[in-house]
Amino acid sequence: MHNEQTVYIVDDDAAVRDALGLLLSLHGYRTAFFADATTFLGAWNEELRGCVLLDIRMPGMDGLTLQKKLVELGSRLPVLIITGHGDVGSAREAFRSQAVDFLEKPLQEAQLMQAVEEALSRQSDAPRGNAARDYARRHASLTPREREVMELVVDGRHNREIAQLLAISVRTVEVHKARVMDKLNVATVADLVRQHLQNQPH
Repeated sequence: MHNEQTVYIVDDDAAVRDALGLLLSLHGYRTAFFADATTFLGAWNEELRGCVLLDIRMPGMDGLTLQKKLVELGSRLPVLIITGHGDVGSAREAFRSQAVDFLEKPLQEAQLMQAVEEALSRQSDAPRGNAARDYARRHASLTPREREVMELVVDGRHNREIAQLLAISVRTVEVHKARVMDKLNVATVADLVRQHLQNQPH
């Protein structure tokens, strides 16, 4: 189905590269491997088709820096960030540089395949109008307090900090946060950050 597209795996851990390559090949994807960001950057050109599976922590240039470089070069390769050390700050930075998803190790096979499929479909230039309208409808269903909590979560604040800022209990923050994620149909904070940033006016 994606015979002209390649999944470019950029990770300094050879075992991770091999495992990802095997898994993707079993699902019919073509793969290419790079042990560091600089090597991939040297191989990049405008004709490459596919997506990039990019580790954050690597010797030399880290994954987020490579992602920004690709944006500056005008790359249209969708990027999936993979990391063993995920945090909201890294997720925000990744999504601001147009990452498709932010996946934490150990990677779940179903989640990875869904993310790769979405990334590869991004190159078809399909309009995002329906998704944007769906998000706007869901966002409109949030109460003012839920929107306050969401903004602080997306800003990287922890529950206890949010509770202090809004003068409410930690438990109340947790309830609002759960309602926000349910209404916006997201499973993780990284998903919440991605949806929020991707649907901001540019």
